[in-house]
Amino acid sequence: MGGAVSAGEDNDDLIDNLKEAYYIRSDLVERAFRAIDRADYYLDEYRENAYKDLAWRHGNIHLSAPCIYSEVMEALDLHPRISFLNLGSGTGYLSTMVGLILGPFGVNHGIELHADVIDYAYQKLDSFIKTSDSFDRFEFCEPSFVVGNCLEIPPETRQYDRVYCGAGVQKDHEKYMKNLIKVGGILVMPLEEKLTKITRTGPNSWETKKIISVSFAPLILPKHNVNGKPKSVPLPKYEVRSLQELARFSIRHTLQTNTDSGESHSRSRGSSFSVGRGLAVAGLHKYGPRFKRRRVHRRRCNALVLATRQVVGSAMSPAALDSNNNQGGRIEDEEEMGEREARREMRGTRRATRRARGVMEEDEMVEEEVEEEHEAEEEERETGELLRVQPAVNLLRERILGLPLPEPLKRYLLFYRNK
Repeated sequence: MGGAVSAGEDNDDLIDNLKEAYYIRSDLVERAFRAIDRADYYLDEYRENAYKDLAWRHGNIHLSAPCIYSEVMEALDLHPRISFLNLGSGTGYLSTMVGLILGPFGVNHGIELHADVIDYAYQKLDSFIKTSDSFDRFEFCEPSFVVGNCLEIPPETRQYDRVYCGAGVQKDHEKYMKNLIKVGGILVMPLEEKLTKITRTGPNSWETKKIISVSFAPLILPKHNVNGKPKSVPLPKYEVRSLQELARFSIRHTLQTNTDSGESHSRSRGSSFSVGRGLAVAGLHKYGPRFKRRRVHRRRCNALVLATRQVVGSAMSPAALDSNNNQGGRIEDEEEMGEREARREMRGTRRATRRARGVMEEDEMVEEEVEEEHEAEEEERETGELLRVQPAVNLLRERILGLPLPEPLKRYLLFYRNK
């Protein structure tokens, strides 16, 4: 199932295509998708297929198509502090994205039929926590997985705010699935070849919406009986956080909020990230991610062009080498440096003048940002700065390392991450 959108060159490119096709419609879902690289959940030998809008299977390991996950995430209507149950949790890709939205005080559970897939999911989860740059940008609800058949969940199990089933459900099991969600909760599942959203409006009332046509492998019926009775598979427990964990969340939240306050205060007004936890602390400018990402792509392209010109020039012209047999860059004389400095001052003066007139319209602000970006890139082309890779700075990590605390406590606050 899939193939609804064009393949991307990387994860961001894939998300852009999903947005353009209107599969991703909300800022929360977009930000979660951008934070988790889909290729990280593929086996290394299949990574080149990660950014195609296609499902992928290898043995028991399976990922649905990106367009399906997009529709599921949008239909679940996620927000911080709610409970989520993933039936057929697989690689943990979806559960990890959901955890970025739920925040540390949500509940994130999954049940998977195959033990080897559970092991794979925990490997990927551990890699995300220890190595992903996204982990320190969000407040995360870590998923917990158990091995079992989702049709063997005991009836006395606590109900959830959100439930997703990743296998085809027949009409016979519809009532069973509905009873897994609370009043006001949402169930998303493939029901009779249609991805279906069911909202529980009362103890015995429901609203049903068909989303898109899908083709899923059907649920596997339970096989094992104990004394002639169906086997019962307990789900993960609802754990109460220890005071130590609560303190860690609180400290990280305070540092993250202070880190982002100067940068995102003006951005977060009217934004869906201005309240709550999880993605709420990250802030999202309406135009920020797309302009920023486009610039990165232009940098990559220009760096290749500049590098090519330098190599070609050195091969054709002896003057391209200096007296020490090193490649010589373009020598800047005082006149060129003066022109560049004058352009900087002119740009700053123009910006100050325009802002002194009063509050600019949003479109005018965006136009100015794009204009400044183009001017800055032109300057970088001349100086060769496009060839320099600017490493990202993890401000939350820097703040934690700067605290007057014992090293073991700092390591605990960092979740023992080395990156």
